[in-house]
Amino acid sequence: MFIIQETTIEEPIAGIKFACDLNACKGACCTLPGGKGAPLLDSEIAEIQKAFPVVRENLSLEHLARIEEKGLFEGSEGDYTTPCYKNRACVFVTYENGIAKCSFEKAYLKGDISWRKPLSCHLFPLRVDRLAHDRIRFEFISECGPALDKGNLEDVYLSDFLKESLVRAYGEAWYKKFIDLCETVRSGKVAYEEHRPWLP
Repeated sequence: MFIIQETTIEEPIAGIKFACDLNACKGACCTLPGGKGAPLLDSEIAEIQKAFPVVRENLSLEHLARIEEKGLFEGSEGDYTTPCYKNRACVFVTYENGIAKCSFEKAYLKGDISWRKPLSCHLFPLRVDRLAHDRIRFEFISECGPALDKGNLEDVYLSDFLKESLVRAYGEAWYKKFIDLCETVRSGKVAYEEHRPWLP
């Protein structure tokens, strides 16, 4: 692992090549089974409440009924998530040509709202364990196999593919250090010791 401003990152992340292939996965990360939706920051509750009147027009009647039943979010402070429909799809999913897409992101890209989507969704397949300090790890799901294939085919590293979301989460200066360390790891050189805390 290496550390940037008290955030711990799993070192293998540096070498992963990844580029989403929606035509292959059909937006599977938005419809994973398990009954819990996207993890939410406490600050994102207000964003969802503000955006919902805009995005509701893109949602199915079934998803709107689920929202009516469960609300716009579930959980408690520090542990909020989006609700799910039939223990799978996030209730804010909309479908286009059989592909699950985020209704918030759709409205954002049209310029209708200023908030893109939950940060946890924007960062996927990276997950952030929010402990005393953030710990970033790669979460593989089999449906992301095509994204690994596409990343290798197009020579796109995950660290580059997720630039926008990582800058959103941690800022430009942090991201610059992250990329420098990723390149150091990929080159096979040993990163300087303060970023390799397990070294003697």
